[in-house]
Amino acid sequence: MGDARHLSPSAQEALRLRAVAALVEGRDREDVAAVFGVSLKAVGIWWAKWQAGGREALVMQPRGKPVGVHQVLGEAEQAAVRQAVLDHRPCDVGLSGQLWTRRLIGDLIAKLYRVRLTEPGVGKYLKRWGLSFQRPDKRAVEQDPEAVARWHEQTWPKIRAKAQAEGGEILFADQVGIRSDQVTGRTWGEKGRTPVVRRSGNRFSVNAMSAISTKGRMHFMVFTESFTAEVMVRFLERLAGHFDRKVHLVVDGHSAHRSRKVRNWLAAHPDAVELHFLPPYSPELNPDEVVNADLKHSLPKQHRARDKAELAAGTRRFFRRRQRQPHIVRGYFGGPHVRYVLDENPISF
Repeated sequence: MGDARHLSPSAQEALRLRAVAALVEGRDREDVAAVFGVSLKAVGIWWAKWQAGGREALVMQPRGKPVGVHQVLGEAEQAAVRQAVLDHRPCDVGLSGQLWTRRLIGDLIAKLYRVRLTEPGVGKYLKRWGLSFQRPDKRAVEQDPEAVARWHEQTWPKIRAKAQAEGGEILFADQVGIRSDQVTGRTWGEKGRTPVVRRSGNRFSVNAMSAISTKGRMHFMVFTESFTAEVMVRFLERLAGHFDRKVHLVVDGHSAHRSRKVRNWLAAHPDAVELHFLPPYSPELNPDEVVNADLKHSLPKQHRARDKAELAAGTRRFFRRRQRQPHIVRGYFGGPHVRYVLDENPISF
């Protein structure tokens, strides 16, 4: 486990704030410790300080405001609350209900930072964050609980047993898109007219495909075209070239994964790669989803890429850095929804 004490004071401060932001977003402490390369004890101390004093307790300065004096949220607190509202339901974070109201968001702020805001005060923050009161998307209800249960009880144990019997290796894979404006914020403008921000060039994006194993191995491919069957075949060919044994690759049900081109390639290389499909609408079962979140979180926030080549280069640097950090790759498997991958004797869910 790494030691953050060798970092500069500003780097230590940034590390603490990023780690706490990950905890607020719902990551468990073991996962955060592994991803950021620090001890579990350090994560616990930072979380306790955050709960007691908010951002002021984590930044390095001679004297901060006493706890409870400031009645406004700092930038880090605002970002954490906004992300929690977007990523979770109230019942997921210890509150009641399925849908967010201004009162419940106020309760969340009070729970996290001991700051009590009025509902109009919460409304001002929501307006500042660019959030509006909307009818929710019902995609989450499309997940089939029985299919998830079958995955845990039948499908996954069979995949693991088959890979062990064949002397193969299991990897989880996923694709991700990174946009040049991924981290841009919002601005004030005249109501009814969308503000126009002049850019130095057009918006651009790159894509990546990665695969990880519990042994800490990571393989990746960065590409500028859309994710298609041809791209998937290219990734399979590159992946197979890194192994002298069969690869059992777990992926979601993307149309490219199930395409005829991919099926034909797999049929022609039966001893190289075998695909296994996760249940529909179940990204939380794929530890490679954590890689995607880590990537987007790790890309520079202040110095954005000027063109597609620079964005692709930054993405490659992230993956190459993680390839040299197998302890972090193994940590991707520590989250509560993906820990089943490490359990040699899974129980029924």
